[in-house]
Amino acid sequence: MQVLRKLIVSDKSFYKRVLTLAIPIAMQSLITIGVNMLDTIMVGKLGEAQLSATSLANQFISIYHIFCMGIGMGASVLVSRYWGMRTAEPEKADAALKKTVCIMLRLAVGLAAVFALLTLLIPTQIMRTYTPDETIIRLGAEYLRYSVVTFFFLGLSLVCTIVLRSVGQVHLPLLVSVGALFVNLTANYAFIFGKLGAPRMEIAGAAIGTLIARVYEASVICGYLLLVDKKIGFRVKHLLMHTGDLIGEYVRISIPVLVSDAILAFGNNSVAMVIGRLGQTFVAANAITSVTQQMSSVMIQGVCQAGSIVTGQTLGQGDKDKAMEQGYGFLGFGIGLGLVSAIFIMAVSNPIIRSYEVTQETAQMAQQLMAAISIIVLFQATNSIMTKGVLRGGGDTKMLMLADNVFLWVLSIPMGIIAGFVLKLPAFWIYVALKFDQIAKAVWCVLRLRSGKWIKKITAGNVGREN
Repeated sequence: MQVLRKLIVSDKSFYKRVLTLAIPIAMQSLITIGVNMLDTIMVGKLGEAQLSATSLANQFISIYHIFCMGIGMGASVLVSRYWGMRTAEPEKADAALKKTVCIMLRLAVGLAAVFALLTLLIPTQIMRTYTPDETIIRLGAEYLRYSVVTFFFLGLSLVCTIVLRSVGQVHLPLLVSVGALFVNLTANYAFIFGKLGAPRMEIAGAAIGTLIARVYEASVICGYLLLVDKKIGFRVKHLLMHTGDLIGEYVRISIPVLVSDAILAFGNNSVAMVIGRLGQTFVAANAITSVTQQMSSVMIQGVCQAGSIVTGQTLGQGDKDKAMEQGYGFLGFGIGLGLVSAIFIMAVSNPIIRSYEVTQETAQMAQQLMAAISIIVLFQATNSIMTKGVLRGGGDTKMLMLADNVFLWVLSIPMGIIAGFVLKLPAFWIYVALKFDQIAKAVWCVLRLRSGKWIKKITAGNVGREN
């Protein structure tokens, strides 16, 4: 009973604060996933080969997406802490905020250039790493060629959104995502099927529709941050500011987040490579179920980001005991949301699978994967909120970098390869093996929370005050 009481925070304002942040973030994620689902359904009407090609091509784009999330979330750890420090040391906190945003934007643009160049020069080779199927390779390479410019707009909108959330600006990104939903839907309808006077471009049309939506998102979000926002006060001129005195702190806290998420991205793509070699049926089934998994975890992701923001701001105010109490409250959130997500997946799996025009074999395999996901999400909810939320917000980024990748590379990927290619187990067990790191991390993060070692000191530069 004492353990259960720890999972419930007595201060009701805590829940109000978390939900005020988490709900708009979750709704924005749901809209983004809805856009992806519409893409998948529309492309799926062209055939299973087109569906598989788009799914695997987006695995490469997701590497960049995860890199940018790492850059943004790493900066968010610092921004949240400095935002909490602003009452005691406003000048230092304000300068540190601007320098953090400056470093973040430079990294995002530089990384976009690298990915755009790779996508432009070697799209076929990229697709070949995921599948030996020549038809899927050809279609996926075509999709990638039309996605080259997308990297710049995707990256800038992602990192700017995360920074705005860190200082409580959660409603604008939500409204922008609503607009992007309609922009993407209209553009996809026009360019995939040749409607509204546009040429019929099929799989290339899906890439163009996504690009148009990303241009819209980046224009509004970045325009607001650089021209309107007064909380951070970052302007175009600050892109040229000197950031040398904060580089050390940024590297210490933020770079482990980037490295962790980057290696994790390659690990997840290794999982995709395993799936790609299990056959077109498995790939198509996984494409169907992945959208459902994302839909089931939108609130988890909202609470996850709220956890990082709230924890960082609380520690910025110097209240470690309160941060520990809130940490257990977030653990309770994780357990509860895991149960809700599992029930949701079981309830919607049949209607979602029926909405796709796939073979009976693919539908049956998708059913097995849905059952596996409903189990994995019980553990994924807890470890995501703790590792990507509370522990990251506490500055425990180096340990998280180690834990994330040890569990993935030592457990999940070897187990998935053995389950799929050596033992040739059913799809249910292959998926459980590929996601076993989620179970292991759920246990580890509870132990890490209890130790209190996740609360780290962060400074506002070489002359800043420690918190």
